[in-house]
Amino acid sequence: MLNNIGPMGFLVIAVVVLVLFGRGKISQLMGDVGKGITSFKRGMAEGAEESKQENLPHAADEVRADVNETAENRSNG
Repeated sequence: MLNNIGPMGFLVIAVVVLVLFGRGKISQLMGDVGKGITSFKRGMAEGAEESKQENLPHAADEVRADVNETAENRSNG
C-alpha cells in the first residue's frame, strides 16, 4: 500500500498535516520528539555506565585472583 506513494504523495500528505494541525502544533510536536530522543539516548548512556559499574567489582575479583595465582606460582617455582 505505501509502496505506491511517490514524492508527490508525500507532499500532499505533508500539506494536509500542516493544514490540520497548523505550524505551531507541528513545531511543538517535533520539539517533543527531539526531547524524547535526547532522553532516550541519555537513559541508554546511563544504563551502559551502570552496567560498567556493576561489572567493576567482578573484574577486580578476577584481577585479584590472577595476581594471587601468579604470586603463588612464583613462590612455588
